[in-house]
Amino acid sequence: MVAEPKSPGPRPTLEAVAAFAGVSRATVSRVVNGGAGVRAAVRERVREAVAALGYVPNSAARSLVTRRTGAVAVVIAEPEARVFSDPFFGRQLRGISRELSAADTQLLLMLVEQRADYDRIGRYLSAGHVDGALMFSLHRDDPLPAMAERAGLPTVYGGRPGWAGADRAPRPLYVDTDNRDGARQAVRHLLGRGRRRIAVITGPLDQTSAVDRLDGYREALGTPEPDPRLIADGGFTAQGGERAMARLLDAVPDLDAVFVCSDLMASGALRTLRARGRRVPDDVAVVGYDDLEPAAWADPPLTTVRQDVEEMGRLMARLLLRVLDPRKSTGANGANGMDGTDAAGADAGDGADAADRAGRALGGQRGPGAGPAELAPVITEARLVVRESA
Repeated sequence: MVAEPKSPGPRPTLEAVAAFAGVSRATVSRVVNGGAGVRAAVRERVREAVAALGYVPNSAARSLVTRRTGAVAVVIAEPEARVFSDPFFGRQLRGISRELSAADTQLLLMLVEQRADYDRIGRYLSAGHVDGALMFSLHRDDPLPAMAERAGLPTVYGGRPGWAGADRAPRPLYVDTDNRDGARQAVRHLLGRGRRRIAVITGPLDQTSAVDRLDGYREALGTPEPDPRLIADGGFTAQGGERAMARLLDAVPDLDAVFVCSDLMASGALRTLRARGRRVPDDVAVVGYDDLEPAAWADPPLTTVRQDVEEMGRLMARLLLRVLDPRKSTGANGANGMDGTDAAGADAGDGADAADRAGRALGGQRGPGAGPAELAPVITEARLVVRESA
């Protein structure tokens, strides 16, 4: 006969756990709140008592002791329509969420739908509701970095900083891909296939990723000022890519290739090329950027530049967790924490060098007697993936 479950009694207290484990209340508090100075055997006895009694720490009381909320704000400076329609953001959020979950930290998502949202977000960030923030898709005049700085809130950024004052010390911590080298790889590939009238569809040029990809395009062509008719802004959206491709074809009907600075824009560009009767790649070769799932599903499958978006999210979260607690140097996958190696400068180097720097920043070992690790920005590798569109 199966015993009936007992009706729940009073909520177990810290004192009850201490009595059960045969230790002081202060010892239980240190174990529950992650404090140091408790022997391993005693710590295990307290944990067994917590499990046996079903003790759940009071989050408000715990925050008073630890000065921590156990939560991190993820702020995306874009409206919800763009965030939930672009697979880039979903992949980055997946990486962030997995890393924070492994560290028992909650994710609070905040989006910027309109200018008034900045005041709301600023008030929330400065009120002590979160321990830190992850911010990405920032624009040049974005007030969010200044808000985080005024609040004294530890923050890690997605993308190379480009706002006013970002070059002041201490430098902001950020994670990015080597956008400039990725663009160079894309355009050199097109040149190597004999293409000579190569256009580019950029993202908004108030974002550093778009600026860096345009710079890489120019460098690969070997001219600081390419024909302005070959440059169009697609706003990092599918509809924008569709319209930008139409403008390019109207301005330069004999173009034979286009480097599109995101796969989402490339999907729109392909739609326009089909509507105009242009064969891909016979008439116009196309290279995208991101290598998200839709790139392989495109018709024809899209040659693109791969950046590991999910891993970039994980790196952002891991870097912030290390800022909040330097002892937490292990991520969800067991990788070592970051050492003091600077992954790359603001301009970023070649892809292979960038990958090597990123690897050292995540897995480097410090020698005996070395001081505390100095955290640094991380630049990850960009890599061309060749498919049928170019």
